[in-house]
Amino acid sequence: MNELQVLGTERIAGFEFTGIEGGFGKDKKSMLVKDIAMIHGQTQGKINERINTNIKRFKSGIDIIDLKSVIPQKDIESFGFTQNSWNRLNNAYLLSERGYFKLLKILEDDTAWDIYDQLVDGYFNMRQALDTSRLSPELQMFKGLFDSMAKQELETKQLNKKVDYISEIVGTNTIDWRQGTTRLIQRIAQYQGGGEAYKNVRNGIYAEIDKRAGVSLKTRLTNKRRRMADEGASKSKRDKLNKVDVIQDDKKLIEIYMAIVKEYAIKNNVWEKDY
Repeated sequence: MNELQVLGTERIAGFEFTGIEGGFGKDKKSMLVKDIAMIHGQTQGKINERINTNIKRFKSGIDIIDLKSVIPQKDIESFGFTQNSWNRLNNAYLLSERGYFKLLKILEDDTAWDIYDQLVDGYFNMRQALDTSRLSPELQMFKGLFDSMAKQELETKQLNKKVDYISEIVGTNTIDWRQGTTRLIQRIAQYQGGGEAYKNVRNGIYAEIDKRAGVSLKTRLTNKRRRMADEGASKSKRDKLNKVDVIQDDKKLIEIYMAIVKEYAIKNNVWEKDY
């Protein structure tokens, strides 16, 4: 196993976590499960449980390393663990890019696929900046030309991505409107910082629907649940209903909902989150 090196705090896709290099090969990035759990809004214990249930799918030293067996007690703080948190853990897993991808296949949640590209591009494939201060004037000139060309290429890529996202926003239609709007709302929430932002964005959209359509989604949801109760539907089934289910009952509300979500997405520049 290559020597592990803690790089410090990294910030990718709106999340802060401990950057680590080595373990799976020279200059290879890796991620702690405790940070992955935070990104996916789950507990470390829950992620560990999913890994242990599928441990045969992870190759030790290639996909996964258990830090409990490889790092000394004196180093645990540098990896972001307190003594108490370390003592409570049966496993302190570290995953390679390949290991994280396998975990995504197991989790299969919305966050998994929304954030994977950002982590791969912005973290796993990132390399430390080279010290060019000692290069000869000729080499520094060539480096300047290269950086200028790279900047132009990045700007072109960003423009293309912006066009692609706007096309996706505009192209969201009534056939798969629930899936399409959910994806856009997730991106809006990520742009606003994640966490509570998702709930806030949803509530803001619902309030705007009430205003534009002159309705009360809350009242309609209550009435829908009462009708289902009268029809003998179970309480658990009634409790699963949400305001999107109410919107689904009214073609006019679907159109208003889609229009508002698209407006929110464009207003929040959701394409910028992937840069």
